[in-house]
Amino acid sequence: MTAEQRGAAGQESASATGYRLLLPSQWAQIPLRQGTEEAVEEVLQQAYARLPADAPPDKIGPYKQELARRFRGSVAGARERNALDLYLPVRPVGDEEFIPGASILVTETMLPTQKGEKTRTPSNEIAVQLLTEDSPAHADLSSGEVDGALAVRREHIAAATPDRGVVAASRRVEYIVSVPGDPNRWFVAAFSTIGGGDPRDELAEALVEWFDAVMATFRWRRS
Repeated sequence: MTAEQRGAAGQESASATGYRLLLPSQWAQIPLRQGTEEAVEEVLQQAYARLPADAPPDKIGPYKQELARRFRGSVAGARERNALDLYLPVRPVGDEEFIPGASILVTETMLPTQKGEKTRTPSNEIAVQLLTEDSPAHADLSSGEVDGALAVRREHIAAATPDRGVVAASRRVEYIVSVPGDPNRWFVAAFSTIGGGDPRDELAEALVEWFDAVMATFRWRRS
């Protein structure tokens, strides 16, 4: 699936106005600025259609309600973070009818500038700050380029926080990419997976490698 989405609502850059990301057809894009409800309803209807036709109505009804509650809750949480897009695996992969526990959340960050400031901090200096500040302990940090733009890759294990509704630890990988034409504007693609129940297991490793391959398809949408 090809997903094209404007990089920010109401804000445009002379060099980059959005992005393109290639994902398998099993993944769905949920736009979070507009068209959200339509996308959510489409995903839910596709999920309902895969339920057994002979299943008892008294079982199907509560299952649908719980599925919708959880899915809408995930989308609402992403919108609270003022994100741009949420990508989720919504259709089975392979013959085993397996849907991985994973997600990709796309956001945009504007770094603060001093009032009246005439010069901007170079992107390479900002990258150093991103690599050394606000990183979880034992995070795996590296820098490079994504479609010609400076990027920071950060990977770590996030512990479960039951008091916040997060009942399992997860493996997280973030790509923080400088938007061409605006060094104070950064694109963030954050991948999260619980693997097969252990964020350090073989499935988690495979999914992280898969996400790195997805980010290799990333391209800017330019004016």
